[in-house]
Amino acid sequence: MEPVNRTEVSEFFLKGFSGYPALEHLLFLLCSAMYLVTLLGNAAIVTVSVLDVRLHTPMYFFLGNLSILDICYTSTFVPLMLVHLLSAQKTISFIGCAIQMCLSLSTGSTECLLLAIMAYDRYLAICRPLRYPVLMRHQLCLLLAGAAWLLCLFKSVTETVIAMRQPFCGHHIISHFTCEILAVLKLACGDTSVSEALLLMGAILLLPVPLAFICLSYTLILATILRVPSAAGRRKAFSTCSAHLAVVLLFYGTVIFMYMKPKSKKAHISDEVFTVLYAVVTPMLNPVIYSLRNKEVKEAAGKVWDRRRTST
Repeated sequence: MEPVNRTEVSEFFLKGFSGYPALEHLLFLLCSAMYLVTLLGNAAIVTVSVLDVRLHTPMYFFLGNLSILDICYTSTFVPLMLVHLLSAQKTISFIGCAIQMCLSLSTGSTECLLLAIMAYDRYLAICRPLRYPVLMRHQLCLLLAGAAWLLCLFKSVTETVIAMRQPFCGHHIISHFTCEILAVLKLACGDTSVSEALLLMGAILLLPVPLAFICLSYTLILATILRVPSAAGRRKAFSTCSAHLAVVLLFYGTVIFMYMKPKSKKAHISDEVFTVLYAVVTPMLNPVIYSLRNKEVKEAAGKVWDRRRTST
């Protein structure tokens, strides 16, 4: 076996959309607007769910977790991406790349599990309403959310450490706008089979399995809704469920395309486009679909705003 000509890496160059200068300026405007909406919308959900005691329920506890998660997820790479879209200096340090990779993997993986937990919560609330307060206790909510955050953090640290210990040879240009693990592994000149096996195993456990669970939960929910005597109630429930499923399918569909397609050493611009869809667009849509269309949230937000205006 020939020795690997390993070079010490101090920084990486994030190529991103540098081959499309006109597109970079358009993306800066679009991603800036979407990031601002993501921050404001999710921060509003967290604030309202904390300040209004009527929203201290399992559903809004998980929605609050999702909002915090979306803020953390997009903030791991969007601010740096926006700087790079307007700058010719698109570098990131080796340590910075590892931290960004770990945090984005952790928060993205946690969202996969949290969406499944939220679907289970809605199934119990709609299909088992009488037993719901007993089945979905506050302790169970804390356990489910905490387990999702901690397990995905451990998984992501493991994947990041193994990936960043690879020997990197030749150029250090990452064909992506973020330190996405698959893009970084394309630069490795050692054996990446362990990293790829871990990623595939994690992708199977975090993508098709939760997605199947979500689809099953919503199928049972829709079956229950069909028995609702009120036509208006059925239409409202169908509208809510279809909106939830649309966002879930957008998120899971794009992530599955990224992490379960056949591996290639050649970078494609489609990888970056799909990353924008699941990592920028979906977190922006979540507060609108899950909460801001909700009558309880809008009423609670109005009361919180009125109390603040009265106090000032």
